[in-house]
Amino acid sequence: MHSNRVRARALAGTAVAAVGLTVASSAWAHAEISPPVTKSKTLQLFTLAVPTEKEGATTTKIEMTPPSGFGIDSFAPAAGWKRQLQQAGSGDSAVIQKVTWSGGSVPTGEDSVFQFLASPDSSKTYTFKVRQSYSDGSVVDWTGPESSDTPAPRIEAKSSLGGGGSSTLAIVALVVAAIAAVLAVVALVMRGGSRAVA
Repeated sequence: MHSNRVRARALAGTAVAAVGLTVASSAWAHAEISPPVTKSKTLQLFTLAVPTEKEGATTTKIEMTPPSGFGIDSFAPAAGWKRQLQQAGSGDSAVIQKVTWSGGSVPTGEDSVFQFLASPDSSKTYTFKVRQSYSDGSVVDWTGPESSDTPAPRIEAKSSLGGGGSSTLAIVALVVAAIAAVLAVVALVMRGGSRAVA
């Protein structure tokens, strides 16, 4: 477990960058936990992103209730936010039942983003309860079904990521390689063109 934790923390920087790109390019505005598909019984870095959709108000508090069997190990610091935990037990056997981030001020059009290391204990779909409070006193409960305006964040844990995960990574790698190749060709053409003119 310790080696998994070290690996997860070592990859945290890369994950932060990837999450930033994902959040910025999201076409929908829902509370989300990523990655949406993950490996069970493995300590990994997860990210909760909650959009501020209300005009003229800021997000000031986020409460997350993790589902049973989703063990949170530790949290990454979130600048500008205070974190409070509600847990059962103590020490290594402590189970986090609820986490509240408060004191932030996230404006319209931006996301409140929080990261934590956790491990789903079995292969199934995990549904989270997220409650968002605004500066004007209004509240949004992200607890609805997937078809609702305020769906609860969900992730799917699998015993193996074999085909799906590898295919997705392969596609991303191919796209990045293709873009690099196009840029290289453009650079060569431009160089060739300027030499011909000279």
